[in-house]
Amino acid sequence: MKAGFYLLLYCATLHAQWVNLPIPGTPRTPDGKPNLSAPAPRTADGKPDLSGLWGVNPGNYGANIAADLKPEETQPWAADLVKQRSVNMGRDQPSAVGCLPHGPSVNTISFLMQKFIQTPNVLVILLEELNYRQIHLDGRALPKNPDPSFMGYSVGRWEGDTLVAESTGFKDSIWLDLAGHPITDSLRITERFHRLDFGHMEIAETIDDPKTFKRPFTVVIKLELVPDSEILEFVCAENEKDREHMVGKPSDPTPAAAKVAPAVLSRYVGSYEFAYPENPTVTGTYNITMSEGALFIDTEGKARTALIPVADTVLYWRDARLEFFEDSQGKVTHFVRVGSAGDLRYTRKPDRK
Repeated sequence: MKAGFYLLLYCATLHAQWVNLPIPGTPRTPDGKPNLSAPAPRTADGKPDLSGLWGVNPGNYGANIAADLKPEETQPWAADLVKQRSVNMGRDQPSAVGCLPHGPSVNTISFLMQKFIQTPNVLVILLEELNYRQIHLDGRALPKNPDPSFMGYSVGRWEGDTLVAESTGFKDSIWLDLAGHPITDSLRITERFHRLDFGHMEIAETIDDPKTFKRPFTVVIKLELVPDSEILEFVCAENEKDREHMVGKPSDPTPAAAKVAPAVLSRYVGSYEFAYPENPTVTGTYNITMSEGALFIDTEGKARTALIPVADTVLYWRDARLEFFEDSQGKVTHFVRVGSAGDLRYTRKPDRK
């Protein structure tokens, strides 16, 4: 079976969260559930308190942080390298194959929780992959020549209710995102953390690496609090031993498109909800639409892509095989994205009346 880019990235050991663990200080609704819409908590000095266990919802940037850039806005050498890594299905992805930390790409990875611990002088971020970040809040400046590290060196300051963090000093042995954009010694990342309420936070992240991109750009990442739970270990499963089996390429032939009646295809039109099994609190919506007899899929309104039918219930989304299922009444209930590291289920939302 051909191993896809997603499959390689997903070969780490699955993990779970503590469940039904009421955490003191959590605002609750009358029925006892966490009230994620309650006001954001504050520290003794009046600053927003970012502490908590957070799940990432990267939206359209989960696979490619530069999704909004035009092709010509990436330096040619970097664009060629991304293309090469795509052709190889990401089989050299350092965090999947070499078991290295994800580095700054953690802000766009849905299946890694982040636990924020805020003190007056430092914000510590614990990562499930047994790694951590420190954002120093004691007024120090960024070092001129920091010792390169996977998470970089970060200093922060408050601008009103927003924490602004600047980071440099990243190792160039890791990737900026799952698409394979490279990191160079000129990379500087500015993050603006804004806690909207008790259960929601946004990070406006600006990437500035003139050796890789021709201009700085900003993406907005959403985080949702994971209430009444706790961080657990996420340990790389030594994927090096599986590397030799991951030899598929996007250029490998996919099944030929089949003629499927529009009446059959129209049954799949709708919105589908997905969450990684490790992080079910952060969900994404995938919309399947139909135009001129063809099906298309988008991610929360972005990255619209054609679906290729190869059988009545099987369609291809780029290199991913999707199988659709129905209930006893013949109503489509979900589709499954097939993978050797485990199938992922996308559940159909009720149709609007």
